[in-house]
Amino acid sequence: MEYMDVHTASQKWGLKERRVTALCRSGRIMGAVKQGKSWIIPIAAAKPADGRRAVSALDDAAASGTLTPLPIGVSDFRETVTNYYYVDKTLLIRDFLDTLPKVSLFTRPRRFGKTLTMDMLRTFFEKTDEDTSVFFKNKKIWACGEKYRKHQGIYPVIFLTFKDLKYNTWEETLTNIRALIAKEYLRHSEIFSSKKCNEFDRKYCRELIDGSLTPALLPNALSYLSEMLEKHWGKAPVIIIDEYDTPIEHGFLSGFYTKVVDFMRNFFSAAFKDSRHLSYGFLTGILRIAKESIFSGMNNLKVYSILDERFDSYFGFTRDEIREMMQYYNREDKYDEVCSWYDGYRFGNTDIFNPWSVLNYLDDACHPKAFWQATGNNDIIRQIIAGSSSEVGEHLQLLMQGQTISAYVDTSVIYPEIQNDPSSIYSFLLTAGYLKIVCQEERHEENAFCELAIPNKEIFYVYEKEILSAFSGIFRQSTAIAIQKAILKQDIPGLQKELQSFLRQTISIYDESQESFYQGLMLGLHAIMNNRYQVTSNREAGDGRYDIQLAPYNRLLPGILIELKVLGRQEGKGEDTVTVKLKSLSQKALMQIDRMDYAASMLETGICQIIKIGIAFYKKQAEISYIVQTL
Repeated sequence: MEYMDVHTASQKWGLKERRVTALCRSGRIMGAVKQGKSWIIPIAAAKPADGRRAVSALDDAAASGTLTPLPIGVSDFRETVTNYYYVDKTLLIRDFLDTLPKVSLFTRPRRFGKTLTMDMLRTFFEKTDEDTSVFFKNKKIWACGEKYRKHQGIYPVIFLTFKDLKYNTWEETLTNIRALIAKEYLRHSEIFSSKKCNEFDRKYCRELIDGSLTPALLPNALSYLSEMLEKHWGKAPVIIIDEYDTPIEHGFLSGFYTKVVDFMRNFFSAAFKDSRHLSYGFLTGILRIAKESIFSGMNNLKVYSILDERFDSYFGFTRDEIREMMQYYNREDKYDEVCSWYDGYRFGNTDIFNPWSVLNYLDDACHPKAFWQATGNNDIIRQIIAGSSSEVGEHLQLLMQGQTISAYVDTSVIYPEIQNDPSSIYSFLLTAGYLKIVCQEERHEENAFCELAIPNKEIFYVYEKEILSAFSGIFRQSTAIAIQKAILKQDIPGLQKELQSFLRQTISIYDESQESFYQGLMLGLHAIMNNRYQVTSNREAGDGRYDIQLAPYNRLLPGILIELKVLGRQEGKGEDTVTVKLKSLSQKALMQIDRMDYAASMLETGICQIIKIGIAFYKKQAEISYIVQTL
């Protein structure tokens, strides 16, 4: 077969080259294939008909030579495909209709496109006065054939999003749940006067909307609306619940967890469990809260977690989608950078990029930042860090060094387990987007034994910020910055001063074992120095085990070895002052570094300088001795 390039096709058909490229990309030119970074087209290919009907902003922009805006913060499907760059996820509809689970729960981290995807499903399935097929006719689903098209626009749809239900009390939460349901009833005002609904139905509608409904009847609101819609339209509705677990998370953080779980259990059970008035149900959330029996007895529920292969590419951006997007915006040169900052997630068998961060990165002239950090509440991870055991602390240290940890993952983890069961911490961090699966060794139903790591540079920054926040009551961030500055400037007196200040902030006179102090010190040093140093502790080197080593990634920076000594309570008494004893003890610590040859491993790396520091402390007093070895 003979081919022509985009330039030749544009001249042959009287179209702009950008328009021809857009038509190739959308699959509307039969036989067009990508060769390197360009498209080639069969010479015999017919000029495609213009069937855009002003639906695709991407095609319109391509035709006019302008670039389509990025859909930052836009979760309305119609608005996105009409006015913004849209990454086509419509084949989720095909895959769903091929398997037809009665109720589907998709669990993904926040800001991975769940709300936009659910609004896409609503737009596709919902029966309205408007012809909504125009939003799909140039999308991948439409090319799949009549088997799928026949489902378009034929169902009544109930759509609720709980993503903004973030209140501090159960009373406020319940009031806003009631308001949200009432608003959805008003959106379906046809049932108020429907002759197919009875007086009980109409009475329930009136009382729900005017606020006089008995609270005990509120959990049935979704079930009753579903039943009334089926009566009126003669077809059972599709029910979509977006971010179902947002009020549950805030209930856990604010102390009304049991109340919100009890309500949700009855609310969802009435609507989804063995309901005759349901065509299909969709839910999204971060966690699958199954052990709390929210979905008790729902044998029609199918959960699709980040471990599952089915639907694995429909939340977040894939590598191919990122390449196409970077090419469209003429930023192919930034592909490696966008990978290092925002790639790294793995859902099922697919590598996934954080969509929110990628869009903001492109919109911000490709200046990498931790965009995801500011999109939600990180209180949970802060609680985990602040209350971490020594084992969890050691694992966090390994993760901050770019290493992996092995952990058993349970995707049905619940919030109370995070505090009571250390092993559940990694399950939560994984499902919430703070960890990635490097290797899945074995899988058993919703559980798996996995190798885990921090996904990318962006999440490294999240850990650093939250570690510093978790220990904000122990040490000040200004001190942390001053320590880093002193090291980078090789200001040894300044470093001594700031380290002493750091220790005095960190040491607790009530913690005789110094375990939490040491944990705070190590995590604090990780957060402070992680970009430039690999921080390790209690590792074999020379003839023993050093306490703390900071090995520089850049050989021009000094290596740092720290040996800690503690003056016991009884030793603190006597004729000599505590200061004199601490000074002597810090000198002993410094001598131990040389005597045990702790610097041996760092010397092999070819660094130019090693700072050896001996620290002795007693209660909140600390003395530091140091020596600089230039090589």
